[in-house]
Order: sequence, then C-alpha cells, then structure tokens
Amino acid sequence: MKRLLNIELQKIWKNKASRILTITYFGLLSLIALVASIKFDIGPFKFHLAEMGIFNFPFIWHLNSFIAVFAKIFFAIIIVSMMANEYSYGTLKQNLIDGMSKKEFIASKFVTVIAFSMASTIFLFITSLILGLFFSSYTEISIIFSRMEYLLAYFFNLVGFFSFCLFAGILIKRSAFALGFMFIWFLFECFLVYSKHGLINSVNRFLPLESMSQLLIEPFTKLSAIKNINSKIGITLTKDYDVHLSTIFIVLIWTALFVYGSYFLLKKRDL
Repeated sequence: MKRLLNIELQKIWKNKASRILTITYFGLLSLIALVASIKFDIGPFKFHLAEMGIFNFPFIWHLNSFIAVFAKIFFAIIIVSMMANEYSYGTLKQNLIDGMSKKEFIASKFVTVIAFSMASTIFLFITSLILGLFFSSYTEISIIFSRMEYLLAYFFNLVGFFSFCLFAGILIKRSAFALGFMFIWFLFECFLVYSKHGLINSVNRFLPLESMSQLLIEPFTKLSAIKNINSKIGITLTKDYDVHLSTIFIVLIWTALFVYGSYFLLKKRDL
C-alpha cells in the first residue's frame, strides 16, 4: 500500500495544477484561524466572534469540522482531474502494461483518498486545538477532548465524498464533465430533499450526498446568542446535532459502492 500511495502522491505533486490546489486546500483550512480576528467596534456595539464562545471546547470541534468540510471541493477537483489525466496521458494503460493490476490501480486511488482525508482531519485537529487553547473559556482536559466524534464525522464525510469523486472521474473520463455530473447529482438530491414533491425524510437520509451532509449538522443554532434571539421572537428549534452511527454506516456503504463501482467500470472497460 505504501508503494501505491507513493506513486499517486508523486503524480499529484508533479502536476502543477494539482500541487496548487492541494496547497490551496490546506491553506483554506488554516484560514479558519482568521475568524478569531473578526472584530467590530461601532460606538456601543461590539462584535467579536472569539468572545461569543465559538472557540470554546467542545463546541469548536463541531464548528470547525462543519466549516472545514466545504473546502473539500478543491481536493475533489484534484481527484477528478487525476482520473481524467490517467486517460488523457495514457498513464493508466502504461501502469497496467508495467504490471499493475486494475485492482491495485483502484486501491492506489482509494489509499490516496484515505491519506488525504486523514491528513485533513489531523490538520483540522491541530488547528482547532490551538485555537481552543487560546480562546476557550474551558481548558479542563475532560472538556477539551470531549465530543470529538465531530472530527470522526468530518473524516467519513471526506472519505465518502472523495470516493464519489473517484467514481465520477472513472465513469465520465473528462474532468469538466465529471464535475458537471456531480453538480447535477447535487441539484437532483436537493430537488428530492427540499421540493414539496420530494421524498420523505426517512428516505432522504439514504441518498449519498445527503447522508454525508447529515454527518455534520450546522452548529450555529447551538450558540447561546442565537438561542436567545430565537426565544425572543418565539422560535423553538429541536435539532439533533449528534453524530449517529447509523449515518456513518450509510456513508460507509456508499463509499464501498463507489469504490467497487469504480473497479467494476475499470474491469469491464476496454482501455
């Protein structure tokens, strides 16, 4: 597996566009720290995000995981482009000629997905821990390392989504069309979920992208300031913010289907 991962990392790093997107991806994760510097003082009105408790442990694990997950589109472009380049430059055929099996080829891509998801999660953990230690009102060890299941949800969200990207890249072969297919599928799920003619909630949660989004529910309505505003205007929210094993299981099933589907397409396709 290490050999397969090294091969893929070299392909990514030697490609200028992929290298820039990778650096941008991790750069965006770092920008979460800049949120702490947002501060407005206009007369008696003072607005300082860090003082609102958004970086308090354990809330920070939920908040940063939810925000960081939106940066995944940059690595999604890398995966789709990587697959398109395999066909365009003939490296896929050359790898198979050199003795790599189709199963090993898919394994190399999936190992890369796991590696980047793990690296992103570790990077997010370090960034959030540093921010929390600087700004959190709670620094007890038991509180700092509680509710870290949101990082686990973040990891599985990335693995599932990147596996979908891998499948789309192999299915379509052209990066622009593959990204277009993914966007159309996203709109299709939005129609099913939010349209008045859409599916019932019990079915929505089994859709691939929707199940991934259900891993991390928006955390902002958990803030006391938001709760106070809602209570004053008579709004009562009853959201379930927990990470459920059933949702993780659904995402893992979709991940397995996407990886197997990628292998099936490659196995049946005449290269």
